[in-house]
Amino acid sequence: MTDHCCAPERPQGAPQPSRRPATIPVDGRHLIEQAELPGGTFTMGDQHGDGLPADGETPLHQVTLSPYSIDVTSVTNADFARFVDATGYRTDAEMFGFSAVFHLVVQAKPSQIMSNADGTPWWLGVRGADWRHPAGPLSDLDGLDDHPATHISWTDARTYCRWAKRRLPTEAEWEYAARGGIEGARYPWGDDLDLDDWGCNIWQGAFPKINTEEDGWLTTAPVRSYQPNGYGLWQPVGNVWEWCADWFDPRYYQAAPGQDPAGPPGGRARVLRGGSYLCHDSYCNRYRNAARSSNTPDSSMGNAGFRTVSAR
Repeated sequence: MTDHCCAPERPQGAPQPSRRPATIPVDGRHLIEQAELPGGTFTMGDQHGDGLPADGETPLHQVTLSPYSIDVTSVTNADFARFVDATGYRTDAEMFGFSAVFHLVVQAKPSQIMSNADGTPWWLGVRGADWRHPAGPLSDLDGLDDHPATHISWTDARTYCRWAKRRLPTEAEWEYAARGGIEGARYPWGDDLDLDDWGCNIWQGAFPKINTEEDGWLTTAPVRSYQPNGYGLWQPVGNVWEWCADWFDPRYYQAAPGQDPAGPPGGRARVLRGGSYLCHDSYCNRYRNAARSSNTPDSSMGNAGFRTVSAR
């Protein structure tokens, strides 16, 4: 398990994207509203010098995408429960018998708490933690139906997509949708982290011990919290990391194709986008449109989920 901690007004002269009407997928299995995107060309990557070299957010490059639709929210606990009820699926966390839980929210007996992850003492391996028990075996989903499903591995997310006749977004599709039609912006709403006007669910306080919870949430928030971006997407940054289809390679942008890039042909880890409720600029400034991270496909943690796009 690797480190996954890890928002403001539109810049002057920025285009004002019109909100596209949301639709519901035809197949009744997947009930999340869709933002219908006609495709287009945008500049992909970090235009502000915010990213770490190891994350590979540069060089900037032009990308043209074909039309697609994307979930306006992350897949919720209620959505994922419908999938599990229909299929009997067991997630990687359930198969392995443990998952990563943030140290301040653990609900487990001492005997169920494993050692912390190397280099990230705020993550604890907890036996019995999974999507139904996000803080550990003594927790449940009471009151969390409209929160994002977490402790979902890339493999779990892909399996849901196959059932729903959907797929995971490429990271180019994810970034284009997250930008909401504002070219080059740092966040889905502009360049400044104006939490009073826009808001996003990130860490507030002294990470990793004190969260002032000024935004009202220590961990996940309901998926329709704050304001949607110009394309109608709720919380593409903050709240939970979101899995993308691509293998991760920090050098990929150096030779990425300009039309519908799908990532490297192979690798060890899959791309994660958007940051989470644990992101804080003191160590994880990744709640940005261009920010990239990764983890192995079978890894799960309490701050990672997914959204889906239309199948090709």
